[in-house]
Formats: sequence, C-alpha cells, structure tokens
Amino acid sequence: MKRREIIKNIGLLSLSGGLAATAAPYATQAGTMPEKRDLFKELGVTPVINAGVTMTFLSGSLMLPEVLEAINATAHDFANMYELQDKVGGKIAEMLHCEAAMVTSGASCAIVLGTAAAITGTNPEKIKLIPNLPGPRPEVIMQKTHRYLFDQAITTTGAQIIEVSGPEEMGKAFNGNTVMTLFFNAAGESSVTHEDFVAISKKHNVPSFIDAAADVPPVDNLFKFQKMGFDLVTFSGGKMIRGPQSAGLLFGRKDLIEAAKLNHSPHEAPIGRPMKVNKEEMFGMYAALKAYLERDHKKEWADWLERVKKIKTVVQTIPGVSGETYIDPGPANAFPSVDVSWDEQRIKISPKEVQAQLKSGTPSIVANIGGKKDGKKTLRVGVVLLKPEQVDIVANSVKDILKKAQ
Repeated sequence: MKRREIIKNIGLLSLSGGLAATAAPYATQAGTMPEKRDLFKELGVTPVINAGVTMTFLSGSLMLPEVLEAINATAHDFANMYELQDKVGGKIAEMLHCEAAMVTSGASCAIVLGTAAAITGTNPEKIKLIPNLPGPRPEVIMQKTHRYLFDQAITTTGAQIIEVSGPEEMGKAFNGNTVMTLFFNAAGESSVTHEDFVAISKKHNVPSFIDAAADVPPVDNLFKFQKMGFDLVTFSGGKMIRGPQSAGLLFGRKDLIEAAKLNHSPHEAPIGRPMKVNKEEMFGMYAALKAYLERDHKKEWADWLERVKKIKTVVQTIPGVSGETYIDPGPANAFPSVDVSWDEQRIKISPKEVQAQLKSGTPSIVANIGGKKDGKKTLRVGVVLLKPEQVDIVANSVKDILKKAQ
C-alpha cells in the first residue's frame, strides 16, 4: 500500500473512532452501556397485562416490531408533511385497492374529517368558517339504532344528526341540507341493510360513510365495505392492525379524501388542525397495514385458539371450574376469548371480585366480565393481546385466585 493511502486510512480510522465515541456518549469507562431506563418505574406507572380487548383507555394494542422499526428509522430526519401524507396515502390506497387514502389521528378524527369534507368540499371559505357556516346547519342521516358515543365527531363540524328508522323513512329524510349519511358498523341492530343504505344514499347523490373502527379481523373487512359502494370508510390504526394508537385510516372516494386533507393539518387553520398526525405515525401506520395484510391470518387464529386451550387446561385443574371458548360474533372484536365459570357454592368468589383482584395484583391484569352461563356472569379472559410469555401468567393468576377462594 502506498504511503499516501496509509495516511488517508489512518485519518479515516481516527474519524470513525471519534464518531463512535460521539455516538455512544453514555458509555461507561469499562465500555458498557448504562442500565436500560425504566420509564414505567421512573414515573410510577403500572404496566398492565391486557387480557381483554383493544380499549383506548388501555392504550389500544401493542405496536408491531415493524411499526416500531418504522418509527425509529424515520425519527431522525424532517419531512414535508404534505408530501408524506400524499405518498403514504397513495401506497395505502394501492394496498386497499381504493381511489385514495390518508392517515388520521384515529377513527374518530376520520369521522370529523370525512364529515368536514362532505360539508366544505375544496371551498376555502367554507373550510375557514366551519363549524360556524352561515345559514341552516348541514345534516347527516343516521339510523336511530346507530346513535353512539362517537357520533359527537359529526356534530363537532357543526352538522346535526337526523335519525331515521327503516328504508322508507331514510329516503324521506334527504333535503338540500343533507351532506352525508353515516353507518355505524358495530351497531347491534340495523333497520336499513348495508346495501340499501348505500343505494338510498347514491339515489340522492349524497356520500355514504361507514365507521368500522374495530372491525378487523377478519382482514376481508378492509375491502368489503368499499366493494359495497360506501364512499368513505374508516378503521382504527391502533387496534388489531396494531399500528400507532393515535393513528387511523380514512379511505374511499378521491375527491372526498382530497377535501378531508384540506380540513386537516399541516394546513394551519382548519377544523382538523388540532388532530395532527406526526410523520412517525404516518410511516408507522403504513408499516402496520402492510404487515397486517401480509400476515398469515389462519395461523394467527390457530395460535389464539391454542392460547385459549392452554388457559382452559390450567383453570380446569380446580374442581368445579370450567372454561369455554367464546368467539365474539362481531363485527367488532371478532376473535376468541375464554369464558371461565365456577360453582360459587364451592368457590366463594364472584367474577367481578376475581376481575378486581387480577387488576390490583402484581402484575396487574385487566380481564372482562362475560356473558351468562346458568344464569350467572362469567370471567372473560382475552388472549389476542397477550405476549406469548403472558399466557401462563394470566392462566396461573386466575387459577391462584380461584384456588384461594375454595
């Protein structure tokens, strides 16, 4: 090697050594990294094992490794948020086989933005004035049995909800103020079928929106409703798709998605500005959806049933205790759980008391109260949100509480 190359390489080695030292400012003199920081402990927050369902108060679900990788890989550079929303939305639209898509701050935000889009279109004056537009209030038609907590997202835009029952009443409810119809997919009862709801909306040239926030699995639901003809569809990103908790999907008709974007951040003054989504969540939502669509869903279901079997086997070692597989019919939370029941004459504790002891125990475990068996409530133990090592912990915790109550 020539002398000039030797000197050059020495310089590069010195530089790389300096960079390495800079990259590890917390390394100890012995060359070891400090102990990993435990923020739960530092802040006094109790980690929870979720043996229930994807509830927002329990922080939804746990993000997939692919999502965390996407977040960490994109946190170190800036991005033009207009471009990122367009590019991520384009890829999501390709995956979902629809005209257009965008990432929102959850499904509730998607309802706000979808309603706003139906009201304002791309009119800059309306976008500026909403929710205080002059004249009569915009109207959104919903079935009476579909009214629910989250329809406040509609009235946030200044719109009012018009309740209907049955196809005939729905057809008569349209007028010049009607801007949208909303179908709540998880409603227990519908007086108008999906197909009729879409057909009636199209007859009156009014966009139809379906809220299917928690309605995967099955994965086919991501495609089902747009095939029916709904103009806008929303799913939560932080439930079983396992993206960021504060992310969601809004997809459907391109003109409505473009109008929704104009009502959202990073635009500086629209109604959706307080509901901004950061770049890491956009990348994370894209990664989560991609991973979800590529997953072996049959294998995942089989794994869930194996967890159910394991918990049943453990708790049934106590005389008088039985475990039954419960599969929620959906459309929300349509996955397997375990319904644990027992003879309360022999084991003197109620499901509610077991639930409370699980929650206050170490580790803290959150389970639900299930349906009735022989006239009495059961303890419903969810399995789909457990880490593999937590299955035995949950099973043995339930067993120990019941055993002490014998």
